[in-house]
Amino acid sequence: MKALITGATSGIGKCIAYSLHKRGWELILTGRNENVLKELQKKFGKGTEIIKAELSDRKEVFRLYKLCKGKNIDMLVNSAGYGIFGKFDRTDLKDELNMIDVNITALHILTKLFLRDFKKRNSGYILNVASVAGFMTGPLLSSYYASKNYVLRLSLAIAEELRHENSDVKITVLCPGPVNTNFNNRAGVNFSAPPVSPEYVAEYALKKLFQGKWLAVPSLTAKVCAFGQRFLPYKILSAITYNVQYAKKTTDGKNRAVEK
Repeated sequence: MKALITGATSGIGKCIAYSLHKRGWELILTGRNENVLKELQKKFGKGTEIIKAELSDRKEVFRLYKLCKGKNIDMLVNSAGYGIFGKFDRTDLKDELNMIDVNITALHILTKLFLRDFKKRNSGYILNVASVAGFMTGPLLSSYYASKNYVLRLSLAIAEELRHENSDVKITVLCPGPVNTNFNNRAGVNFSAPPVSPEYVAEYALKKLFQGKWLAVPSLTAKVCAFGQRFLPYKILSAITYNVQYAKKTTDGKNRAVEK
C-alpha cells in the first residue's frame, strides 16, 4: 500500500507519515523543505520517495500529480495548509491568495484527480485535513476559517456522492481543534484551549478513515465546538470567535502567517 502525503514535513502531516510507516505503508512525501524531506526519507528507508513542491503554484500541483500518477497510489493525504492572523483589511493580499491556493486550490485539484483514479479501480482513501474552524466563521482568521469551511463541505459532498454510488472509495475530513504544532507558535499567539498532540490526531484520523467515517473530530474540545455551534445564532458565535482570537493577538500587533 502506498500513500501520498502533502505537508509531510511538519505537524499533522508528518505524524500521519510516521503512523502509516509503522503500519507498513510505502510513502511519497511532499513539502517545501527539502532538507526535512531527505531526513524523513533516510529515517523511513526503503519504499519512501520525496518530492519537493510549492503547492501555491498550480503548475507544481499538476506536476506532483503527474509524477505520482503511475505509482499506484492507494491513499491521498491533503495536509498542507496554513493560516494568516489579523483583520481582513490589514492582512497582506498576496499572502492570502497564496494561502487560498494551498488550502483550497491544491487540495481541490489533487482530490479531483486522484478521486477519478480511485473510482476507476473502486478502491482508495482520501484524507483531507480541515479544522474545527470549518464549522464556523473566524474573525481575525477570516480567510483561514473560510478555506477550512470549503474543505469540510467539499469533502462531505464527495462522501455523499460516493455513498450514493455504493463506491468502495473512502473519504474522511479531519477537523481538529487546537493541536500542539507550530500553528500558533508561528503566529506569536497562545492556545485558547489545551492542545492535543499531533500524534494522537494522526492516529485518530487514520482510525476513522479506515472505518469509513466521513468526519474525524478528535478531542472533546473540538467536538463541543463542532457540534455545539449549531445551537448558537451566527452573530453570537461570531462574537465569541472574535473574542477568542483577539485574546491570542500578538503583543506587537503584527499579522503573521501560521502553519499547521
